[in-house]
Amino acid sequence: QVQLVESGGGLVQPGGSLRLSCAASGIIFSIYVMGWYRQAPGKQRELVAAVTRDGTTDYADSVKGRFTISRDGASNTVYLQINSLEPEDTAVYYCNAHGPPQLGNYWGQGTQVTVSS
Repeated sequence: QVQLVESGGGLVQPGGSLRLSCAASGIIFSIYVMGWYRQAPGKQRELVAAVTRDGTTDYADSVKGRFTISRDGASNTVYLQINSLEPEDTAVYYCNAHGPPQLGNYWGQGTQVTVSS
């Protein structure tokens, strides 16, 4: 059974930082592209950051320089370090594991990030 369990969300003031974690189980972690998406109220889910199995990263323009994605194969965990948070970053953040077509695509349950003073 595949599970992606996110943690680390919360309420933070503008300019603050958070580190989101996503622990994966039930998949061969090393062959999946891992990503973080977010969905704000009334908006579509959007890709925030992704990291390939060889460590190549990609970011949405809106978060470049503020967000850092990383993965740890020893613990099957992907992280999202979020700095200089802005109210516009408020959303539910979802972890995603994107595998080869025959293995599928999986989502976590989401973790809420709220940026407010």
